[in-house]
Amino acid sequence: MSDTFDRARYPHWVTIPTRWSDNDQFGHVNNAVHYSVMDTAINDWLKAHGFDVAAGGDTINLIPETGCRYLAEISYPDAFEVGLRALSVGRSSVRWECALARSGDGELVALATSAHVFVDATSRRPTAVPQVLRPALEALLGEAAAPAEPPIS
Repeated sequence: MSDTFDRARYPHWVTIPTRWSDNDQFGHVNNAVHYSVMDTAINDWLKAHGFDVAAGGDTINLIPETGCRYLAEISYPDAFEVGLRALSVGRSSVRWECALARSGDGELVALATSAHVFVDATSRRPTAVPQVLRPALEALLGEAAAPAEPPIS
């Protein structure tokens, strides 16, 4: 694990199990699964804080940007421990960072980032971050001034 990885920088943690089908022919979880894990952690958090895009409504969130830095392998049956924080909260957007650690030993396996823009469901034009979310999002900022850039080894 990188010396620069500090679990305390991520205010919210959740465990997401891997599935047998997540492993690819190389015997580790396929890279695309990391994005699904990040998406699940973020959307579960949003739903728990009053924003459920699946419930319908006037505002939805779109993802204009994602990124993932892979640092180590993870394989089924291990689980992901996912740390979530907000890097910034703007008028109509939030930038997320997820630390994906291997549950078995706590090693950081990936750092994933994404951005959500809240938009009007009909016009698809940016709209303000829902008021129900803003305090919870700001609480996720913590010490999130800069991404936790571990060195590539």
